[in-house]
Amino acid sequence: MAPKIAVILPCYNEEAAIGQTVAAFRASLPGAAIYVYDNNSRDRTIEVAREAGAIVRSERMQGKGNVVRRMFADVDADIYVMADGDATYDATAAPAMIDKVLSEGLDMVVGTRVHEAQDAYRRGHVLGNRAMTGLLARLFGRSFTDIFSGYRVFSRRFVKSFPVLSAGFEIETEISVHALELKMPVGEVETRYLARPEGSASKLSTYSDGLRIGRTILTLYRIEKPILFFGIVAALLAAVAVVLSVPLAITYADTGLVPRFPTAILATGLVILSALSLFAGLILDTVVRGRREMRRLAYLAQPGPLR
Repeated sequence: MAPKIAVILPCYNEEAAIGQTVAAFRASLPGAAIYVYDNNSRDRTIEVAREAGAIVRSERMQGKGNVVRRMFADVDADIYVMADGDATYDATAAPAMIDKVLSEGLDMVVGTRVHEAQDAYRRGHVLGNRAMTGLLARLFGRSFTDIFSGYRVFSRRFVKSFPVLSAGFEIETEISVHALELKMPVGEVETRYLARPEGSASKLSTYSDGLRIGRTILTLYRIEKPILFFGIVAALLAAVAVVLSVPLAITYADTGLVPRFPTAILATGLVILSALSLFAGLILDTVVRGRREMRRLAYLAQPGPLR
C-alpha cells in the first residue's frame, strides 16, 4: 500500500510565492495532500493558497516554531514533507527525499541547500550556518551539513514523538538536536536553493534570530548534557578559587597569617559554588536520562517508516 504523504508549508505574507510553491509540490507529488499553515498574514496569502488547491489552516501564535507545533499535531500521514512557502526550495527533489526515507528506513532526510543564484542565500547566512553547524557538531558529537534548512522529510514516528518547544526560527535547530540526541537514522540530499520570487522577502533577521538560535543551542546543551555543562561551570569556579588562594597560601606559609580575609572568604565561597554546580550536574544528568528514556519510548511507540 502506498504511503500517505502530506506536504506542510508554513508561511507568512507569501502572496507572491505561495501559489507557485503549491503548484510545484502538486506537480512533483500528485498524490499528496498539501497543507498551507498561515501565520497571521496581512496580504492575500490565504486566498491565493486556496485558489491553488491547498488545504489552508491558520496558527495565531506568531513564530515558525508555533506553526510547526500546530502542523505536527494536526496533520496525520505516514510521510511528511516540510518546506517554506516562499518558493525557494526545489519541489522536484521531494520524491528522491521520500524514496530515501522509505528505502533506507530513515526518520528524517534534510534537504541541504545548494544555492545557484547569488541573491538566493545571503553571505551572512552562509557564514552563520557554517558557524552554528560546527558548534552543534562540537557540542553533540555529530551534525548535519545544513542545520537551518527548512526543507525536510519526516517519518510519522519522528513527527508524532517530537515535543516542539521553540517558538521561532530556532525550530530547525531543535529538530536537529532532537534527532541527534535520540540517535535517529537520518540522511541528507542536496537540493537547489532558489531565489525568491519578486514581491517575497525573507522573514529571518540575521543578527537577532542568529542570537536566538545560538542561545537555543546552548540551552539545549544545558538541558541535554547537564553534567558536562555544569562540570565546565564547576571547573571555572574552582580555577578562579585556586588563583585567588595561591597568594594567600604563600603568605600563610611565610607568616602564619591570613591578612586578606575577604579574599579567603571569596575563594571559599567559589569552592562551595563549584561543588554545588558539580552536584547539580550529576543530579540533573539522572533526570535527563529518565526524560530521554521516555522520549525514546514515545518514539518507538509509533510505526516506523514504510519499506
